Amino acid sequence: MSRGRELWPFAALSASYFAHIGFFNPYLPLWLKEAGFGLFAISLLTSMQSATRLFAPYAWGWLSDYTGERVRLLRLCSMVALACSAGLGLELGLWGLAGLLLLMFTHTSAMMPMSEAALAQLVSRAGGFDARLYGRVRLCGSAGFLLMVLLAGAWFDARGMASFPAWTAGTLALVVASCWWLPDRREPAHAGPGSERVWPVLRRPEVAWFFASVFLHVMAHVALYVFFSLYIDSLGYGKSVIGLLWAVSVLVEIGWFFTQARWLPLLGHGSWLLLAAGLALLRFVVTAAGGDWLWLLFVAQLLHAITFAAHHSVCIALLGQYFPARLRGRGQALYAVLGYGLSGVIGGLLGGLVSTRWGVGSVFWFAAAMALLACGAAWQMRAAQRRFRPAAR
Repeated sequence: MSRGRELWPFAALSASYFAHIGFFNPYLPLWLKEAGFGLFAISLLTSMQSATRLFAPYAWGWLSDYTGERVRLLRLCSMVALACSAGLGLELGLWGLAGLLLLMFTHTSAMMPMSEAALAQLVSRAGGFDARLYGRVRLCGSAGFLLMVLLAGAWFDARGMASFPAWTAGTLALVVASCWWLPDRREPAHAGPGSERVWPVLRRPEVAWFFASVFLHVMAHVALYVFFSLYIDSLGYGKSVIGLLWAVSVLVEIGWFFTQARWLPLLGHGSWLLLAAGLALLRFVVTAAGGDWLWLLFVAQLLHAITFAAHHSVCIALLGQYFPARLRGRGQALYAVLGYGLSGVIGGLLGGLVSTRWGVGSVFWFAAAMALLACGAAWQMRAAQRRFRPAAR
């Protein structure tokens, strides 16, 4: 099978998974609000996804490295998540719902790291990262997100949030189908000692600063993932407008992934991370200060092409350099744990406290402060790259 044909199942998984995320993440806070939960309870429940990223990706990543059974583990995770979705329609209360979401997210949060690890093998040439092939697969995910966020926004605007559990089950069923389309190929297991240890890699200064920058950058974006829909709703805009604002960010994301092979060589990896953090600072300042001007909110969303899409592609490329071969699954898992898990939990809970005391709009000033710190970490990473590898830009 040609490499192009082998990529189609991964493109389908990316499309279906991010279609699920495209409705679930933006509208979960609104569903919880309609169910009668307060701001702090909403931040607690939505942060369950980040909480599972503290342990689930690394545990599944280690297991997939150890057994080589990434595809079978992906199928298992998707089916358990689908089974969990059946409980969303029940009257569970705060802690019952928290337990259900914890179980569901334990399985869904591990899927992308395992998928990215398997995909990395297909989009590398002579050990290098093929930005064009990766971008083509990843833009399918962005397209799935875009389609679903618009459809769900229009549906929920017209019919209310009562069908949220049914949407969850339907989108997860598509994820299950995509996982079963993946080629059932077992990778070599890596159980031997020595060369696959993670700690020596993490001790390298540029790797440590890389994860620090990712942690702070993603913590800044927690305001977007958890509170943006609530913020726009609090300003009096409808759910269709919320969907359009999300859609604009995904459209520029698609544009980036489609053309990134042209732009990525223009800067070194450290410089891209610094640029992404600087534009994130600008984005969240504009979002916090310009909420009364809808056009400014749209302009801020355009920066998503760099603050998320370019940032993510550069991170995947760096992970391929820092964690090759036997470390691939755990490298992706560490990215999820340190980048999205810990920062998501802390950012979500702090955001809940900040929004409860000073209003939901204040969360974006907090996000701007985190983006400023991310600039500092990216600067240090770039300096470490130059110090230890003078030829790197």
